Amino acid sequence: MLSILSTSLRDIMSKFLIKVVVTCSLLLSTPLIAEESYFNAQKFQVHGFVAQGIIDVNGSDFVNDDGELSAELTEVGINATYQLNSKLRLAGQLVYLDGGNRYAKGARIDYALLDWSIYNNDFWQANMYLGRFKNNHWLYSSSRDVPFARPSIILPQSVYFDGFRDIAVGSDGAAIKVSHSNDTYGNFDINLSYGTSPISDEQATNLLSKLAKGKAKQEHDAQASFYWQPAFSPWRFGVSLLDADFSYVQGTPSFDNPFVDSDFTFQFYTANALYEGEVWEFSSEIYQQRFIIDGFYQNGFHDDNVGQGFYVQTRYKWNSDLTFLARFEDFYLDKTDKNGKKLEENSGGLVPYYFGFNKDITLGLSYDFTSNIRLRMEYHWVKGAGRLTPVVVPNPRINDSEDWQVWAAQIMYWF
Repeated sequence: MLSILSTSLRDIMSKFLIKVVVTCSLLLSTPLIAEESYFNAQKFQVHGFVAQGIIDVNGSDFVNDDGELSAELTEVGINATYQLNSKLRLAGQLVYLDGGNRYAKGARIDYALLDWSIYNNDFWQANMYLGRFKNNHWLYSSSRDVPFARPSIILPQSVYFDGFRDIAVGSDGAAIKVSHSNDTYGNFDINLSYGTSPISDEQATNLLSKLAKGKAKQEHDAQASFYWQPAFSPWRFGVSLLDADFSYVQGTPSFDNPFVDSDFTFQFYTANALYEGEVWEFSSEIYQQRFIIDGFYQNGFHDDNVGQGFYVQTRYKWNSDLTFLARFEDFYLDKTDKNGKKLEENSGGLVPYYFGFNKDITLGLSYDFTSNIRLRMEYHWVKGAGRLTPVVVPNPRINDSEDWQVWAAQIMYWF
């Protein structure tokens, strides 16, 4: 047994070291690229990051199907901006991700946009973003794609579900942001966006099922948000609205392609608060979602349920280098079935009750070795499987435990 464990650990560490070597090679090459690219720092800027870690999950397929220690905690990204003139700016980010079952492995363009400064004075600023724009509607949506900018390795899944990561980061279309600053009433931000996100076959598998051999498509994604920070206050408050439609086309029916043409509607409403003090930070988001399925399992099938969730989080800055984190989150797939009993009954016992909810207690810390090298570590105690992929057709064969745990450590560098 010890020899088996030793061999398994050696294989994991070998994969981990290979990834470290590859990512370090990228780091060594980027200064050369940056040196050539910074021909005009006023107009062209390049930044990037590399984050690599190890993660272990006991009791679910959150990362992998075998529950082994994994090095599938890789994030590499490079972003650039170019100021065309006083009104127009180009910006984009390319990333490579490996998160196991959390999201599709590989490279993708998180955003590639034209930023048009429509109006700007001492009190008002209005910008329009065209192309693949970033989602700025939720508390951490604009920073979730950068490992050192978000508060933890794994964001609260009740809101920032990794299964929807690529769809939620941004869309292809247009967005508008209007900001107003007032010494009496504070700062106001209004965000509006409309677009669509491409869905790859691997994403569709993560969201639907391995048996879903057809094509999934997002028809539209409309979002709006409003933020207010009172004058000279460490508090910030916000609300957001989302309405999105998806479709699934079966293709040629067969034994291994059983799911029929279908339509999905997803609506998501949040309210949030953020306090940023000298050493303490508090944040919370509460939301309600509506998920409608027409078809998919069989012609004429219809399901319409309303789920709810929230998290409360605090961070304490012990000193300039060390920060502690604590978080509790709760999610219910159906607010009228918080214990999941109805879900189990309606599925004829095929889907266990614990797929109807997800609770997570998280403790973590981060330590800055230098101004651009950080180590993060965290531990999660989870109850329920309501935030595991695939979403539409759960996998109780692997996820056969109501209680499971996650620990992760990740080292990150940015420039």
